[in-house]
Amino acid sequence: MPNSIRVARVAKCAESGTVGGLMATLDAKKRASLPNSAFAYVDSKGNRRLPIHDEAHVRNALSRFNQVKFESRDAKERSFRRLLKAAAEYGIAPVGFVTRQLREAGRSDETAELPSGLVTLLLSDIEGSTGLVQELGPGYPDLLDEVRRVIREVVDTHQGYEVDARADEFFAAFARADDAIAAALAIQRAMDGLSGSGGHRVRVRIGIHSGSPAVTDTGYVGLPVHVLARVASAGHGGQILITTAARDEVGAGLGDLAVRSLGRFLLQGLPAEEELIQVWASGLESDFPAPRVADSG
Repeated sequence: MPNSIRVARVAKCAESGTVGGLMATLDAKKRASLPNSAFAYVDSKGNRRLPIHDEAHVRNALSRFNQVKFESRDAKERSFRRLLKAAAEYGIAPVGFVTRQLREAGRSDETAELPSGLVTLLLSDIEGSTGLVQELGPGYPDLLDEVRRVIREVVDTHQGYEVDARADEFFAAFARADDAIAAALAIQRAMDGLSGSGGHRVRVRIGIHSGSPAVTDTGYVGLPVHVLARVASAGHGGQILITTAARDEVGAGLGDLAVRSLGRFLLQGLPAEEELIQVWASGLESDFPAPRVADSG
């Protein structure tokens, strides 16, 4: 057999999950006897996907990885690392697989999935982050990673899309305003369990605005993004502020949601006043100082 044909056949086997021309198979009894560590992905309900207990199944997992619907971005990343470790143990160099994953993680591919047209945008940031950095020192990145992990899981659960995460901010988009506000409430509830050294509570302020920003290869651009940033910065830790545009998009499915108008304010750099509306639900803090704005109407 010419070497070029043999190489082509080996490459095809690697993509299809076969070794020596044999398809990787796993009967139910054998599958049940395997430990969780023999799978690249185990979801929160205990469902196990992508077996990696032998070379054939590792190759199969490499070819099928993108067919799996993961619960969250973090779950996909954990499975990716576990699969790469298994590949290394069997001497497999999955160059093409890694290249595909890096390409799919690129900004242009991420923005291709962002909802367009009328969307609801959410921006959160950590209040007093400078103080936390001084307090925690080298431990702050671990706390920030945990905050991002929690927010990312909430956004994924509520059908949201991560747009960007930088410094202590997290930017997400939703096709439905109801989902954005439900996510904001869930984030504030989740923050109660996070704290820095000395028991200082991590307090996150959240702004929400609905509009029709343009989608580019770097994310969203346009006035709705600027409105969102100003609304978020006007809030306080533990508070959720939304605009009238977001309120008008909310349906009737948010149960114990409470809403209160705080007034109209001229936010820095914006051409017209914006009404700031606070939303909260049972079990969440509801009393805050006045919005943090320089001028009001």
